[in-house]
Amino acid sequence: MTTNSNNQTILVTAATGKIGRRVADRLTANGFPVRLGSRSAALPFDWHDRGTWAPVLDGVRAVFLMYTPDIGDPRAGDILRAFSEQAVAAGVQRLVLLSARGEDQAAPAESAVRESGAEWTVLQAAWFNQNFDQGAFTDMVQAGALAFPAGQVLEPFIDCDDLADVAVLALTEDGHHGQNYDLTGPRLLTFGDAVAAIAAETGREIHYIPVTGAEFGAVLKSEFGMPDEEVAGMIDIFATLMDGRNATVTDTVRRVLGREPIDFTDYVRAAIAAGAWK
Repeated sequence: MTTNSNNQTILVTAATGKIGRRVADRLTANGFPVRLGSRSAALPFDWHDRGTWAPVLDGVRAVFLMYTPDIGDPRAGDILRAFSEQAVAAGVQRLVLLSARGEDQAAPAESAVRESGAEWTVLQAAWFNQNFDQGAFTDMVQAGALAFPAGQVLEPFIDCDDLADVAVLALTEDGHHGQNYDLTGPRLLTFGDAVAAIAAETGREIHYIPVTGAEFGAVLKSEFGMPDEEVAGMIDIFATLMDGRNATVTDTVRRVLGREPIDFTDYVRAAIAAGAWK
């Protein structure tokens, strides 16, 4: 049963990103009116400018929440609590939060959404496949060497298309209220395995280089201009996530979508077909 009729708008935050763009496209293709939540949208939205919140919430029934720069940011819990309270007061009935699997720092943000008074679903997602061709790792992979503080930890990389499909169901169908969906891909790989898979399919020489959190933080600061406070937060998050806590897979994608999750090798082949890493 679908609770969002076609005259009730769904707000998608981070609408220009890897996940938000996919969620918005799927909703639009299925006839749902979508409001894009981004600083460049017709109605600009900024998590850190509360004056932008009321206009984008007007007439909205459901919201896809993706906090940037990261759900584990120390500011995320307070901001999401204030936004969720304002959303419910404005008539929003359903909130779907994209969170991070195993990230202790995300707990305040998750609690804010669960305690909002709205119907809620929390999507706790593993590392995205698309980080390698549409995200932070793209330039390093393209250059032939991915330096990252993951050691040899196993990760159940998940595809953004799977995440978007789950999010759309949670936004538009009944039966997902009160669910914490632990979302992974179908198998475990190290970051080295992932890079090797890309190298094998592209025929290029690409290497994975394990580094310390501090070394990667220096790259974030020098190459990406990330402020010191955000760099420190990211190093803390990496130290938490890279201790092996996520070295398991779940069947949640299959249970929710009725199909198997996308395998990393299939993702790589699709990315190459779309022009990645040339």
